Amino acid sequence: MALTQVATNTLTSAASAVSITGIDTDDVYQLHLNNVAPSADGKYLRVRFTESGTANTTSNYDYAQLFLYTSGTLELPGVNGDKVNINNHTNGTGTSETTNGIYTIFNANDSSEYTQMLTESVNLDSSAGVYGSPGGIVFTVASAVDGVSLYYDSGNIATGTFTLYRVT
Repeated sequence: MALTQVATNTLTSAASAVSITGIDTDDVYQLHLNNVAPSADGKYLRVRFTESGTANTTSNYDYAQLFLYTSGTLELPGVNGDKVNINNHTNGTGTSETTNGIYTIFNANDSSEYTQMLTESVNLDSSAGVYGSPGGIVFTVASAVDGVSLYYDSGNIATGTFTLYRVT
């Protein structure tokens, strides 16, 4: 397995959202997040898929994820959402309160299949401590997806590196 970088964006100033596009083959893709943090405390990092570079905001996101933290585990399923909280708990402005993860994307370029994403992340929040968010997301629209859009539930993304790879 080899990774070929398709696109990357390292924030040099705060942004309300970051879109990473470049999915244009039927290969598997991976989105890597490094040190993504909000500009304010207590924020959820959210994801949507993009079509022709525009985030799809329809209620077609189903997910099943776990919230694994030092005090236990919670199951977090959902159907017909218009976005998915990709980190399942808040991040803030405290030291190292960030999201880091690898998100594997399947069937994105195939307009006859649903796009699927495997989520794997490690995060830090001062109230929950260290936590992880393994799980999966299905975008229940048979369309060609060309990337993802990430944003916090309010405020801006203050820092982070977002990189999209094609897996060959």
